[in-house]
This record gives sequence, C-alpha cells and structure tokens, in this order.
Amino acid sequence: MKLVRNRVYEMVRREILSCAIVPGAELREADLAERFGVSKSPIRDAMQKLELEGLVEIEPRRGHRVMPVSISDAADMLELRLILETAGVRKVALVATDAELAGLDNFRDADTSSIPVFTEYNRRFHHHLAALARNRRLAEEMSRVMDLYERLCMVSLSAVTAHGRNEGPLREHNDIIDALQARNGNAAARMLKRHIGRSQSQILRALESRPIVA
Repeated sequence: MKLVRNRVYEMVRREILSCAIVPGAELREADLAERFGVSKSPIRDAMQKLELEGLVEIEPRRGHRVMPVSISDAADMLELRLILETAGVRKVALVATDAELAGLDNFRDADTSSIPVFTEYNRRFHHHLAALARNRRLAEEMSRVMDLYERLCMVSLSAVTAHGRNEGPLREHNDIIDALQARNGNAAARMLKRHIGRSQSQILRALESRPIVA
C-alpha cells in the first residue's frame, strides 16, 4: 500500500511541477482516483503531502486545487535560490575534490534546442553543484527550490523557449565551471548571480502576462 501511495504522490507531483495540471486547477479526488486507477485513500494522502509542500491548497467546501503562481512568491523563491546557490558554490570551491571539479566538464554541453531536454540538463547541473557543497540540508532545500523553479519555467513557457534556444545559459554554466575549477568561489558566485538574474527577469516578465498567474 505504501508503494501505491508513493507512486500516486510522485505522479501527481510531477504533473503539477510540469504544469500538465495547471496552476489553479481543481483537484477532485474521484477524478484523480479514476485517472490513476486507485482508491481515494492514496489520493488524499498525496493531497496532504502536496499541501505541506505548498503545491496544493484547500478550498473550503470545494476540496483541493493546485496553488496558483503568485508574482511576489515567484520573486521570493528566485531570491532564495540566489542566496542558497551563491553560498553553495563558494563552498564547492573550497571542499570539492580535484576529481569532482574535473567532472563538471560533463555539464559543458547540452541540447539547447529542446525545452524538456535542456530543462532536465539544467536541473541536473544545479542539483550536482548543491551536492558538491557537502551540506545535506542545503542540497535538500535546493532540490525543493529547483522543483519550484521548473514549475515557474513551465508556466512562463515563453521564457523557457528563449532560455532553451539561446546558448547564453549554457555559456554561463561554462563560466561557472571555469571559476570553480580555478577554485575561485567568489568569481563562481558572481557568474551564478548574473546567470540567475537573467533568467529571473525573463521569467517574471513572462509571468506578468500569463492569465493563470494569481
């Protein structure tokens, strides 16, 4: 039963993060149970977990709905990402082994023409940087923040399209890698700040024009 609950939770969560279930959408237990071929019990369990993560909210007398995207909340999340990641890369420059820093070369190239492929590459790159900092809580928080960042990207699809077709973000990743391999944490943090700042302005600008944003 636990495996079923976890599977349902992961499937609903993935559909929310990818915006297959859009922000603001009602989540009816009966519909979801039928869709995933389960009883209502694992659906209720998933709703409780997703509510704690801030992805779902309770509507009095109506059930649950996907949390809308707030411009102010998006700005707060992006600021939090900047604070966490800049601190993280400074530590990576100090504690990562030479072999680990050399391994960052695996992230120097990516398919920038495909939105899903580039989004997954971007997720893996930033998760890997967080892991190299050797701080479990930082890595866990960065994982949560990057999940929410992915959702912002999918909501603001025009920003993602520009991001995916432009090689600028990939060049910025390479600049960050260069700085880390030189063990220059301050330079890596500066490069990262510029990298996040550019995507932040694109995303917030796109979110302002999206009708599903709260």
